Formats: sequence, C-alpha cells, structure tokens
Amino acid sequence: MKRKASATENGSPPKKKRSDVPEYHLTPTNKDDNGKDIWPAPHDQMQKARDIITECAKAGKPTLIVPDKDADGLSSGVILHRTLEALGLSKDLISVHLLEKGSNVFTPSETERMATTNPSYIFVLDQGSRHSPPLISTPHTALIIDHHHATPTDFPQNSYHVTACDSPPVATTSLLTYLLCTPLHPSVSSQTDWLAITGTHGDLGTTLKWSHPFPDMSAPLKLYTKKLLNDVVSAVNAPRRTATYDVISAWTALFTATHPRDVLVSPRLHAARAEVSAEVERCTHTAPKFSPDGRIAVFRIKSACQVHPVIATRWAGHLNSKALEVVMVANEGYIEGKVNFSCRVARCARASGRDVDIIRMLKEYASLDNIMPEIKEEEGSNEDAEIIPEDKEERSKLPLLERLGDNFARGHVQASGGIVDVEEFEELMRLMRIGEKSDAQKRKEEEKSKGGLSPQKGKNKAIDPGQKNTLAGYFKKGVVGQ
Repeated sequence: MKRKASATENGSPPKKKRSDVPEYHLTPTNKDDNGKDIWPAPHDQMQKARDIITECAKAGKPTLIVPDKDADGLSSGVILHRTLEALGLSKDLISVHLLEKGSNVFTPSETERMATTNPSYIFVLDQGSRHSPPLISTPHTALIIDHHHATPTDFPQNSYHVTACDSPPVATTSLLTYLLCTPLHPSVSSQTDWLAITGTHGDLGTTLKWSHPFPDMSAPLKLYTKKLLNDVVSAVNAPRRTATYDVISAWTALFTATHPRDVLVSPRLHAARAEVSAEVERCTHTAPKFSPDGRIAVFRIKSACQVHPVIATRWAGHLNSKALEVVMVANEGYIEGKVNFSCRVARCARASGRDVDIIRMLKEYASLDNIMPEIKEEEGSNEDAEIIPEDKEERSKLPLLERLGDNFARGHVQASGGIVDVEEFEELMRLMRIGEKSDAQKRKEEEKSKGGLSPQKGKNKAIDPGQKNTLAGYFKKGVVGQ
C-alpha cells in the first residue's frame, strides 16, 4: 500500500491544530473549612438571598424585578418572577423594569423610573454592580443577584447581594437564580430548568458540559433538546442587539412561554435575528490592528446594532498567535459620541494556560498616562459634572483612568468592555500603541531599505498563483464604517 503524501510534501503547509481549551466545569472550586464546595456562591449569601425572596413573597408588597437585557439576565428574571408567584405573591404586585439603550441600573434616569412603582423590594439581576447610593430614596429591601466581577464594596448602599464571581467555575446569573429558587417551592425546578439552561448557554456557550459542580440537566436537555434551547438563546439575544434595542419583545416571548418552542413563534424575534446576522456579516470583515507586542488585537467598527460582543467572541476563537491575549472590538456607531467596546480572551491564550485578566490589563494601560504625560491631549469630553469638571482644560489635567469613568472595564476578567467618550478612547488607543509596528518589524524594514534581506531570507517562496482564499482578501469582503 502506498503511503499518502502529507500536506507538507504536496507543497502546502499542514493545517494548524486548533488549540484545546480546558472544559469550563473542570475549573477548581474553592472549599470551605469542612471541605465543601463554595458554589455557586458563598453559603451565607445564598441563605440570606433565599430569606429575602421568601420574605418578599409573604409581605405582599410592590416588588420590582430589574433583569439585564440578554438571555442570561432575562431568563433569571423569569425564574425569579415565577418563584415569587409560586410562593404566593400576586403577579399584580410584581413589576419588571427593562433598561433603555446605553444606560445602566445606576443611571439617574433609570433610578427615577424605578422609583415610580414605589417598590418595597427590588431585585437586580445580572446587571453588574458598583458602589452607589441606595437604588431609590424611599425605604426598600434591595437584593443584587449577579456573577460579574465585583469587590465586596461594589454594591449599592443598604443593599444585600449574592454573587458567583468569586466561586469558580463562575455560574451565570440565571443558573445562580435557579439554584437559589429551586429549594423554595417544588414547582420551580420543572417550570424553569429550561430557562436556566438557556441563560447559561447564552453566557458560557452552547457546548458547556453539565457536569459537577454544575447540576445534572440531562433530563430537560433530553426533553426539550439541546438544539431547541440553543435556538432560543439566539432568538432571545437578537432583539437587544438591534438598532431599536427591542428588549421588550425578548422579555415578552420568554415570560409568556410555557415551552421553549413558544419563544420561536415570535415574528419579531425572527426579524431581529435576520437584522443582527446581516450586520455581523457586514462588520466582521474589518481588519484588525495590533499592539506592538502582539498582546491585543483591535477591530474598529461602526454599527447602530450591538454586534461588537458577537464579533469579539468570534475573532477570539479564530485569531491565533503566541503573543495574542485579548481581542477588542470597538463600536463607534452604537451611541452617538461614545465608543462601546467588548473584549474577550483569545482562545490561544486560554489554551496555553495564561492567566489573562482583561479588567486589570485595561486599567494598567489607562494608567500609563501617569508616566507618559507627553501624549496626553489638551481636550477632554463631557462627563457627569458631579464627578468630572466640565471645563475641558481642567478635565485634561485629570488622569485618563479617572476620565474614563465608571463604565470603563466592566464585566468579567475574561469578558470585559465599556462605554467611553470618543476622545478618551482615542487616548487609550495611543497608550496601547495600537497599529504601531514592533521593534522587530522596524528593524526588518530598516534592513530592507539598506539593501534587502539576506540571500537566504530573501528567497522567493513558491506561491500558488491561483490561490484566492487569503486573510487579506477576507477582510476586504466587507466595507465597514462607511
């Protein structure tokens, strides 16, 4: 039998093997003094959260649920809503507050709207958190249920919290809410297990293995099928990415569904998916620019749709180099005068076992202006006058990290992002030296200009003249930002 010629022998390089990334559920858990897993969140926080949910249902007072806009946040909101109803709280006493485009739960206009229902209990789910005054000025009990990166002080005054961020492998908010609520009423598990899967797949990916410490979800996965639930993830995530930010359609579809297939009959969700898919395809062909050390790749797009997180996740899984750690996609068209950006840890960096903390990295870059004052600009941009001076000259004297504000470097250490003014973002790009050539590249160009490369390095490599499928050609397929 003749041995088949290898790809290399045929003149083309062998296909590069995709990097293997350790399974998410295998991340080591923290243990308490008795050797028990501290999962999905610290035991005392879990118990206090259950006490508040039970107390709320018994109190029979106006209650406000404030879920985030994606599959994880919306699913957690529906899980909590159904739990409170099962515990006896009238649905007429439960209100749902959906945030407007470009705002967060701490934006003054949002807190004002939240106060209009005069709630006695407020549940904030999957919104991330930060230190702030009480959510509203009137007496209330507030519980933050979350999994985004936070320190012990990163919560509103007089609030309680349960967070999964320090209990690896970090659970999603929907899964955390599900595990909080299932012991409270026997109907919760069967009514909301598919919602927990939907929200978790929305954040952690559709290939997640439901193995310890994650609960056994084999029964609902078999009943509803993995394909159906993953289709629900795509459908629910689409409306909030559209230019119209149609979150209410996604919430309504999830909240009224008694079976996951009910979600997919919504014509609005189908239209949203088509709109977002087309915009992702248009923007994903943007060519990246790199930092000189190759650690960060930046894609800059302009879109009224929130497609930057999708594109960041896509390229983080495809770009591959020894130095690459973070992929950033910056969208200058989502909110006028702002840059919305998303960062993801590159798959190749995770596979190599590198400990990449995006939040720390971003803040380190933003702090470089303290030691590189010569590149600071004279002018700044408009920010909250209570925090940052309105006068541009005065603002320019502040450190960049301070001018970037509280919406910079939010989220998770491996999936962060932010919303910043254009001027500050441009300064951040200069500090990161995005698009600059490395010292090695400069030396090669200098050698070439002085007489070319060495004979060995200068030999022409055989190139197939018919080859059309090149990376440069791919990036030229879409014209972005015009």
